[in-house]
Formats: sequence, C-alpha cells, structure tokens
Amino acid sequence: MALKVLIVDDEALARSRLRTLLGDCTDPRAEVVGEAGNAVQAMEQLQRCGAEVVLLDIHMPGMDGVALARHLRDMQPQPAVVFVTAHAEHAVAAFELEAVDYLTKPVRLERLQQALQKVLRLRAEPEAQGLGEALIIQERGRSERVALSDIIYLKAELKYITVRTADKEHIYDGALSDLEQKYGHLFVRVHRNALVARRCVRAVEKVNDPIDGEGWTVRLDGVDERLSVSRRQLAAVREALVG
Repeated sequence: MALKVLIVDDEALARSRLRTLLGDCTDPRAEVVGEAGNAVQAMEQLQRCGAEVVLLDIHMPGMDGVALARHLRDMQPQPAVVFVTAHAEHAVAAFELEAVDYLTKPVRLERLQQALQKVLRLRAEPEAQGLGEALIIQERGRSERVALSDIIYLKAELKYITVRTADKEHIYDGALSDLEQKYGHLFVRVHRNALVARRCVRAVEKVNDPIDGEGWTVRLDGVDERLSVSRRQLAAVREALVG
C-alpha cells in the first residue's frame, strides 16, 4: 500500500521534481495526494486529502515551514513531517519539532526513500510516535536525529563523544556529564569516560589483565566490544543488570 504524500513548496519546479521522485519510489511506494504552494493551502489540502506524510519546504511566503510544522503537531491524526529545503541551517529547529527527516535540495531518490522508510517504521511502532528523546548529531554538513532508544553506549574521546548504535558510530559535540544528568534514567555510568544503555547491560565479567591486574568489564547487547567498569561504578552497573 502506498504512503499518501502532500508536497508543500512555493516553487512549482521543486514540487514537480518531488512528484517525479515519488513516482520512482518503490520501497516504499508513494502516492501524491496533493500539492500546496504555501501554509494556508497546505492546511486546506490536509483537511481533504488525509496525507500521511508532508514533504515541507521551509522558506515560503507568509507562514514558513517551521511554523506550519508546529501547527501540524496539533492535528489528529498527525501527519509525519519531512523537511525538504535548500537551507541546512534549520536542521536543529526542525528535529526539535520531531520531524522524521531533513532533506537538502537537490534531493536524491535514495535519501527520499530512506525518509519514507523511517515514516513506515514509526507507523509500525505506536510506542515510538512522537519519536521520543533523541540526540541531534551534526556531522559532515548534515544533521541526523539519533533516538536514545537506539544508542548502546556513549564514550568520551578527547573533545567529543562517540555515540554507538548497533550499526554505526557517530561523533557528538557535548559533555558526558550533561548527558548523564539529563538521561540518567536511560544510561548508567560504567567508567569516568563511558555511559551505557541500561537496557543493553547483559553481563558484568571479571577479567585479569597482566598489567592492570584484576578488573571488570560489561557485556552489552548489540556490540561485541566490552567496556571497562571502574570499581567505583561496579555496584551501579550490577544494579542495572538486575533491574
């Protein structure tokens, strides 16, 4: 079954290009159920067409795309928002509005399909509606939302933090102590330089190092590597294991 998509962009050529790309989408398939050149037209269209996804430009006459996205959060059912813009600097604001994705023009078919696949995953997981808490990762000129529920561990490396998921590593510019304070309900400190997801703790194991002597490591779901556990944090990690 095809996803119902509304295209919102003040440039007719941009709408035409997106319509063509959507016609080429096969995984998943997409059906364009309406087009709008501004926010007022978009709201009128949404009342009629029942779009599940809104491909939304940011710079438009009158109400811009960010402001429109705020209004869409009050709709029931709430359509998924994917921003499509030539301006990368609005990515953080967009993700704070729980946008599913943020595509920069010119849009590639592969990226568009990835965005639509994210929409499908969220629709298949009702508990994920609203997207939940996430980190906004900014790397190599693009911004990406990484759900906290996908993160296995956070490890301080020099000035940055390595954010490890099951299939990828990200670099995050921030302080481990700030993340611990904000998300301590989800992560437990295992060492002065590392937090691990409580849900991923599977075993605490004793190791004997010829140089450092007896120590402890934690085994985590989703990755093969073991992280060191300091004696100071051992009790907290064991508590996470049984919790």
